[in-house]
Amino acid sequence: MLPFVVTVVIPVWLARRNHVGLALGTDATSMVAQVLGLLLLLAGLTLFASSLRRFGGEGEGTLAPWDPPRRLVVRGPYRYVRNPMISGVIIILVAQALVLVSRPHWLWALMFFAINAIYIPLFEEPQLQQRFGADYDEFRRHVPRLIPRLRPWAPGAASRGG
Repeated sequence: MLPFVVTVVIPVWLARRNHVGLALGTDATSMVAQVLGLLLLLAGLTLFASSLRRFGGEGEGTLAPWDPPRRLVVRGPYRYVRNPMISGVIIILVAQALVLVSRPHWLWALMFFAINAIYIPLFEEPQLQQRFGADYDEFRRHVPRLIPRLRPWAPGAASRGG
């Protein structure tokens, strides 16, 4: 539910409140931004969907706090970034700002990034460290939080379990 609120409900509310509509750019710069936004939207959706699939399948859990993954996922997009779902959502928000050529949507993308830059290390990561111990510590040492590394991390045999 939360990804839907962040990527659909709030952006629609922002668009209505600020009279932002979907329209073809009026100059070359805005048209290029919109094309880039469409490409980023596809990338963000792909990253989010791939991460969610692995989260449920390999992690044996869900996004719901009452049913978190029972296994640490370190394959697929998790080899590049520790929080690929959040990274995917941020990419989607940036894509929306580009496609709509909208300052309020840029601000929302930056605010969402800032919220997660604070929340993840203060709340989420300590819980993951408590649940997965040394495996999570190794993962955290090699894989960045929100901005993907260029080459995939190859986890050792000890970090594949949960």
